[in-house]
Parts: sequence; structure tokens; C-alpha cells
Amino acid sequence: MIDDETAPVTIVRPAPSAASVASAAATTRREQRTVKRERVRRRRRRLGVLVTAIVLLLGAVGAGGFYLYTTRVATPDYDGPGSGDVVVQVAQGATGALIGRELADKGVVASVKAFIDAADAEERIRSVQPGFYRLRQQMSAEAAVELLLEPASRLGQLEIRGGVQLDDTAGPGGAVAPGVLTQISQATCAVIDGAEQCLSVEQLRAAMVDTDPAELGVPGWALEGVANADPIRRLEGLLAPGRYDVPPGESAVEVLGGLLTTSSVRLEATGLVSGAESLGSSPYEVLVISSLVEKEGITKDMPKVSRAIYNRLGLGRRLELDSTVNYPLDLQALATTDDDRRRAGPYNSYLNVGLPPTPIAAPGNEAITAALEPEAGPWLYFVRCETDGTSCFAETFAEHGANVQKARDNGAF
Repeated sequence: MIDDETAPVTIVRPAPSAASVASAAATTRREQRTVKRERVRRRRRRLGVLVTAIVLLLGAVGAGGFYLYTTRVATPDYDGPGSGDVVVQVAQGATGALIGRELADKGVVASVKAFIDAADAEERIRSVQPGFYRLRQQMSAEAAVELLLEPASRLGQLEIRGGVQLDDTAGPGGAVAPGVLTQISQATCAVIDGAEQCLSVEQLRAAMVDTDPAELGVPGWALEGVANADPIRRLEGLLAPGRYDVPPGESAVEVLGGLLTTSSVRLEATGLVSGAESLGSSPYEVLVISSLVEKEGITKDMPKVSRAIYNRLGLGRRLELDSTVNYPLDLQALATTDDDRRRAGPYNSYLNVGLPPTPIAAPGNEAITAALEPEAGPWLYFVRCETDGTSCFAETFAEHGANVQKARDNGAF
């Protein structure tokens, strides 16, 4: 007998139908296709990334090769001497790269590097001075360097020397010394594409006379003195000695304005403005005195000449300087004639008390320093008593008379 609670129980499951078996098989096949497609997509993505990396690498290699080729192997450069004229400026302190950029921008050379390569040979670039140069369009870098080193290519060079006045002056024997205006006119001359261009002395003088001094570039400390001057002499002494670069092709007003701007900086660098204040004088008055010192004494005597001038001014005595008499006569001479000394005029210091209305020449730094720092002494008279230009100084007229005789005996004048 079998107990119902402990007897094994057999569960009989119904057999799956044909439809359910077919459905499961279809599901399995779809899942397999999905997995396969995902695997294909993943392989394609990996292949795409690889191809992109290869393309980028090849591009980088190609660009690097092109860069190396163009910069190391095939630097752009023109052939030959070029043609046509072009004016370029070499700035003060310009490096080879800056000069090359200026030339490339003006179409002179094909590339900065070509110029640097040519200029660095034997460090020739160090010989190129600041200023203006006439070069040619589309010339080889080597030809450009050669032309920059050629003195004839330099334009606009101007050098004003101490003691030179605005107008031309006649010296012994009738020789004519070019004045500042003539020198400026000559500096503006340039032949560009076969045509010569120059500013005449008349054009420069008209610009000086007709243009408002402030607009022309006269410094503020000189405006009052310039306003009281004869317009044809108003710039006397304001163009300091030194070298200047005059841009070709500018108008007379532009040229004078540029020169005055540069000169003002140079004059003020001497301490003229601050030093005049300490003396209780105006900078323009000191400039006038400096010009007298420049004309009357050699460098070693300038501090004594300055003191003699201050001493006579302080006593209200006439200066009696031959240089002021000769100034409006445009003469370069040590002495004057009786007729000239009797001729009335604002520059005749034998007839007038005080300073002339303007400087009588361009004073150099030594003359300005002497006017600012006169040597201590009682002198009221001086005369050039040696053939080398040395002066003899005196406190009394009797002493001065002896010095004049010494000068005659020495053949000093």
C-alpha cells in the first residue's frame, strides 16, 4: 500500500507547439544579426579613426616638409637688379629683420628672410646707417644689400655746423659759404625715376615767412622772440648743429617742421630751458648769447667770452661785437669797416645797447654750455690775438689796446 503524502509526483509538461518553437528560433536569429551588425560598426569606427590619424600625420609631415623647403631650400627671392625707383627709410636702431620688413613691404625684396640671409654675410647690415635710400622694385636681396651700402643711394643727408647762419655768406676772396637754407635745399634733392625733385631756397624762405611759427614747429619758449623778429630771420639759431635726415618729396612746410621738431629736442637736451631759468633769463635770450659766443670765440675761450658779454650787459654797455655788424651784411669776417659800424640797424651792437633781436648763427653745444655756465672773471674786452684763434681778455680799455696791438703784431687779423 502506498501512502499518498510520500509517493513521488510526476509532472507532465505539455509539448511545445510548432509555432512557439519557430518564434524562438526567429528571435535568436535576430539577436545574432544585431550582434553581428554591432561588431561590423565597431570595426568600421576603429578603421575610420585609424585612417583619420594617418591622414593627419601625413598632412603634418607634408606641411613640415613644405615649410622646410620654402624656408630652408627655396626662400622667395627676386633675380637681378630690379627696376624703377622706390624710397625706403632705415630707422634709427633698426635690426636686419626690421629693415627687411620695410623692404618687403615696399616691394623691394621678395622676403624678409632672403634679405637677412644676404645682409648677415660678414655682418654687412651693421654698416647700413639710418636715413633714406633710393632702391629699386623687385631686386634680389643681395643687390638690395649692395645698394644700401652704396653712398650714392643715400638721400636727404643734412649736416648743420656751428656758426652757420640761415643765408649764404661771403668770405675772404669772395668765396661763398652755403647757409642753412641752401644746405636744406640741397638735402631735399633726389632723382626718382629719372626726374629730379628739389625744394628751392625761395620755397623754404616762403614757408618760413608765411607759416605761423607755432604751426611750423617753433618751440613754445621761442615763440615770443620769433614773433618780434624780422620774418626772414625768424628761424635763425633754432636749427641746432648736427646731422638730420630730410625726407624726399615733402613740402617746404613739412621739411622745416620736421627739422624744427628734431632740433627742439636737441636744444632742450643741452639744458637750455632749465638753465636759463636758473640764470633769470629766457631760453631765447640765452640762445642769442650762445650764438654770439659761437661766432666770437674758439671752444676753449667760450666761457670767458660769455662772461665778458654778461659783464657788459650787466653794466648797460654796448657789446661792440663785429660779428653782429657783419650778420645782416652776410659777411664772414673778423673785422668791420668804419662805414659798417656807423650803419644803423637792429644788429649793430656798436650803436645799440643790449642783445640783437635774434641769434646770429646756429650755436653748438659748447657755446650753449658756455652761455649757461660763464667763467668767473672781470673781463669787459677781448680780441683774437693769436693766429690759432685764441683771444686775449682785458678788464680795462688800456689793457685791451695793448692786446689789439699784440694781435696786429702776431698777424691775427
